[in-house]
Amino acid sequence: MVRLEEIVGHLDAELRLSEIPDYPGALNGLQMEGGGEVRRVAAAVDASLPVVRQAVAAGADLLIVHHGMFWSGAKAVTGATYEKFKLAIDAGLGIYSVHIPLDVHPVLGNNARLAAELGLENPEPFFEWKGILLGIRGRHAGSLEGLTKRVGEVLGSDPHVCAGGAEDAGLVGVISGGCGAEVEAIKGCGVDTFLTGEGPHWSFTAAEELELNVLYGGHYATETFGVKALGEMLAEKFGVEWEFLDHPTGM
Repeated sequence: MVRLEEIVGHLDAELRLSEIPDYPGALNGLQMEGGGEVRRVAAAVDASLPVVRQAVAAGADLLIVHHGMFWSGAKAVTGATYEKFKLAIDAGLGIYSVHIPLDVHPVLGNNARLAAELGLENPEPFFEWKGILLGIRGRHAGSLEGLTKRVGEVLGSDPHVCAGGAEDAGLVGVISGGCGAEVEAIKGCGVDTFLTGEGPHWSFTAAEELELNVLYGGHYATETFGVKALGEMLAEKFGVEWEFLDHPTGM
């Protein structure tokens, strides 16, 4: 058993919440107070009503998510929003959300974990966004076909492929989530193959014209790694139990 404030303080510091920019709706950090003590942690991608139900059913004291309770903006506390809030409050469930600070963490982040799983050589941060480097790039010594197969193994489902560039994967850039609209800027970073979660329809044809390979792995699928890493880290440091709550969107 550990005090909630101790876990929150450790997460805030480790993830550098005060230093890293984000979108206004992210509201990184503790979003729902919960109880004062934590024995069991649940980790998930989204703080949706079905996930909160799962967390309560699992007996979690703290739910850690990548997309928080206010991701789609402020809403009236009615209907499903009211049900979600009430369920969490009645169960004493704390909810902690972390978005960009988790994406960019050099060890626990979605991009770092993906790059490591893919075995990219000489990985380094790249792609400037709001004064920080958002992604990871490294070289893959093999073909686009081979990399695509490995991505499918790592994500648990085959990516959608735009084979707009060379047959060799070359320099691979990784940015999880919805970064497909940045294909032109990614190409400008010297990347040959870009792995992201999703992109707008036009990003496919733009990538072809830019002669850039793009692997669309799915927004959800590319963003399970960071919250899992946080759960593992908290279990090791504080001795709490943890589990991953899988609620895929297919997007």
